Amino acid sequence: MMGKRILGLVAALLAVATISSAALAWDPAAEKKAHDTIAMFKRTDPSIQSFFDKAYGYAVFPEITKGAIGIGGARGEGTVFEGGKAIGSTVMSQVTIGLQLGGQTYSEIIFFQNKAALDAFTKGNYEFSANASAIAAKEGASKTANYNMGVAIFTAGTEGLMFEASVGGQKFSYTPK
Repeated sequence: MMGKRILGLVAALLAVATISSAALAWDPAAEKKAHDTIAMFKRTDPSIQSFFDKAYGYAVFPEITKGAIGIGGARGEGTVFEGGKAIGSTVMSQVTIGLQLGGQTYSEIIFFQNKAALDAFTKGNYEFSANASAIAAKEGASKTANYNMGVAIFTAGTEGLMFEASVGGQKFSYTPK
């Protein structure tokens, strides 16, 4: 029974991951979910506030769903902010191949250190390199975190629990507000 659920999840994720974000219209409810996710990250690690204060922009994914049986897929919809104001929507998709089994849901925030980093993301078809890594949001984690090539990535379980995620190979599309 569990295997069928996971297989169904993987099939659905792979199908959805190939859908273009062009159809993703602006949704005010998505912005509220993004703000709720930001609040959860701040409760989990209050020192993350310094990233919000200093970042040129950030992308918030309230829920990324990931599943795998050998071939895996992940997908999430998010909101992109510049100077604290929502400027558009984004879709993340990821396909992975290798020894893997299971499913999980997590939240992700990508901070852009400067205008160049945000512009690269909002041009569309942005992708993390295979060796990209995320920092698990937990109390104090952001105190030692740094930007890598203008980007810092934080993840958390949807309940605010510590969570490690593989972000290498994530692809993003962007739709302006």
